[in-house]
Amino acid sequence: MPLTSLDLSGKVAVVSGGYGVLGASLASGLAAAGARVAILGRRREQAEAKAEEIRATGADAYVLVADVLDDDGIRAARNQLLQAWGRIDILINAAGGNVMRARNDNRSIFEVPLDAFDEVLRLNLHGTVIPALAFAETMAEQRFGCMVNISSMAASRVLSGVLGYSIAKTGIDSFTKWMAVEMARKHGDGLRVNAIVPGFFVTTQNEKVLINADGSFTERSTNIIAHTPMGRFGRPEELIGVVQWLCSDAASFVTGAVIPVDGGYSLFSGV
Repeated sequence: MPLTSLDLSGKVAVVSGGYGVLGASLASGLAAAGARVAILGRRREQAEAKAEEIRATGADAYVLVADVLDDDGIRAARNQLLQAWGRIDILINAAGGNVMRARNDNRSIFEVPLDAFDEVLRLNLHGTVIPALAFAETMAEQRFGCMVNISSMAASRVLSGVLGYSIAKTGIDSFTKWMAVEMARKHGDGLRVNAIVPGFFVTTQNEKVLINADGSFTERSTNIIAHTPMGRFGRPEELIGVVQWLCSDAASFVTGAVIPVDGGYSLFSGV
């Protein structure tokens, strides 16, 4: 197969949070490229619905019910998939999101409960590290596999109101680079770990922060758009191409990369 091909036929992919707005789009994109896709998450009904949507396109889909913060549950899900499909080639760590009570948009940071800070940190950092270590163990045994983590603009730019989320996503960047070195040096050049950095996309979790009840943009949205050279929010399907590339042989010499997909937001000072 030429190294320019994005074909993922024969590959087995796992997408945590695969029924969320961004995760669901990535799951569909991997299936469209030929991968067999396992949807991993806590909510069986939503996972089954996404799996059925993928199967309706003629692709293979599987459901794994587990909490990304439960190491035993994640390892049991991994073993279940290995019994069903025999291998694991791709892991997309798309589970995560903010925790509203950890935000301090309209209050002092000193009023945010520490347990809320811990909750958002664990969801976004531990919720990537736990499945990453479980599934990467299998990839290391195979001496082949690709992991893609989801970072955030909050890792490199100060975004007001989201201290815990920002720290967690900064940790994702560091974890991505560390694991890229660890996997390649100890388990071979067939193991790659990268991350994408989405700009601003409207999702179920952030919709109330970005969109008013009447459908108009909030002040926060207006500021985001003003600092995005492309002048708009991203569309979930606009993440698919870079993830297909990272998971394919076309990116066989790419590891430890943290790639913005942000319409230029990370570049622009506003001036």
